[in-house]
Amino acid sequence: MSFKVAGLHIAVIVASLMLSVTANARTITLVGFGDSLMAGYQLPPGDGFPEKLQAALKAKGLDVSISNAGVSGDTTTGGLARIDWSVPDGTDGVILELGANDALRGIPPEESEKNLEQMIVRLKERGIAVLLAGMLAPPNMGGDYAARFNPIYEKLAQKHGVALYPFFLDGVALDAALKLDDGMHPNTKGVEVMVGKMEPAITQFIGTISTVKN
Repeated sequence: MSFKVAGLHIAVIVASLMLSVTANARTITLVGFGDSLMAGYQLPPGDGFPEKLQAALKAKGLDVSISNAGVSGDTTTGGLARIDWSVPDGTDGVILELGANDALRGIPPEESEKNLEQMIVRLKERGIAVLLAGMLAPPNMGGDYAARFNPIYEKLAQKHGVALYPFFLDGVALDAALKLDDGMHPNTKGVEVMVGKMEPAITQFIGTISTVKN
């Protein structure tokens, strides 16, 4: 076989492999499901966490689409009531971020845990992967409340075998410059910090979805 013919065969094989990879490639669809921290409270359009995260992941070359299903003021009870219709069929994964408003309102942590667990179970029954974004009780709720509330995320992640990001507001909660004037919600820069800190965990999460789905 001549070098020219051999080269042609190699080119055909490489082209076939590239077409195969392209054919098998698909967009990973995620839903950011949560409260005002997810919704992008008082931020300009496109500055919410799901939108900023999608842009960051695409910049890394990941083919991902992230829908924003955040509702300001939502509690775990409200989330449970809308989880089935807010997360479309065919969704690959959900970033589940709820519980901050439960803690602010002093809702019994046991109730929050039960609601979060039911959401996790429902999503898994639909074949949807879950990354649980943890929250911490505000200091004014006292040590006893925090001792009951703070561990529920790790407990649920271990029990149901889902990915866990321990604290959604990591890097922002104690920095006033990264929050709005209300002292609670992240500003645009704060969201960027959150995305930067959480991006590795999300990338790993997407990798587990790709492995299972493909």
